[in-house]
Amino acid sequence: MSRPVTLSSPDSSAERAQPFFGLRMKMHVAARQVEDMLEQILPQPAGLHSRVHEAMRYAIFAGGKRLRPFLVLSCAKLFGVEGSRSLRVAAAIEALHTYSLIHDDLPCMDDDDLRRGRPTTHVAFDEATAVLAGDALLTIAFEILSDPATHPSADVRCRLVAELAKAAGSAGMVGGQMIDMLAAEQPLGYNETVVLQRMKTGALFEFCCEAGAILAQASPDDHDRLRNYARDFGLLFQITDDLLDAVGTVESAGKAVAKDQQQGKATLVSILGVAGARQEASRLAQRAGASLEPYGADADDLRDLPLFLIDRDA
Repeated sequence: MSRPVTLSSPDSSAERAQPFFGLRMKMHVAARQVEDMLEQILPQPAGLHSRVHEAMRYAIFAGGKRLRPFLVLSCAKLFGVEGSRSLRVAAAIEALHTYSLIHDDLPCMDDDDLRRGRPTTHVAFDEATAVLAGDALLTIAFEILSDPATHPSADVRCRLVAELAKAAGSAGMVGGQMIDMLAAEQPLGYNETVVLQRMKTGALFEFCCEAGAILAQASPDDHDRLRNYARDFGLLFQITDDLLDAVGTVESAGKAVAKDQQQGKATLVSILGVAGARQEASRLAQRAGASLEPYGADADDLRDLPLFLIDRDA
């Protein structure tokens, strides 16, 4: 049984007056709802292989803003998609995203010891278990999408599976990671770095936003608008993430910082500088919001989200 979603009341009027307070509360509610769905779907530790279940749950319930699920839910809401369907897709994308974090932290990749303020999965367990936990989370994402509970139409389920596979595979996230690994030895310019970021980070954001239109069987114009929004949003997200790495602290980021420069990684911050990167992020936020004009006030949360990212410090 899922636990009820509860929200504590703000402690003070000052807290309620914080920038994006309403958006933060909606993100908090959405995160709890997605975690409840994940609690229902993920296997409980059992059997001789229970250790992999423990590692899966350790990684996925480590906290975080659940930004990708929030995008799924917010875009699906534009079309009145039934709540449990969009929650299942949101749970699937969070499972796949968590797999990518587990593998990204491995010694053969970024070799990180800290994620979301606590030891990474391979540190808390061991490398082999971390690899298997990541593999299991990757595959359960497609198990969720292919289940009739996600949508009664087999065509819709197949499209969700196909689009997520493209976004996560060699033409998307995996390919972007490959470019990222090679970039230390093959310096990239602005255009090449944009391609890298749109593959490594942006492709999953595109799926998150388009998933609502797929679930709703919406028009091609709706698909195009949400993809355009997601492309700008994904690039903006990566810029703000790289800014945190460049100027943030371990305490605020919840992970190691200043690693991009140490590893010679290609980022728009290194190319444009801190001030230039912030200016580019603001431009992308404005353009992303303009893509949503046909949805009026229903898309206000999606318009505010890029501005919230620019304002964040963690």
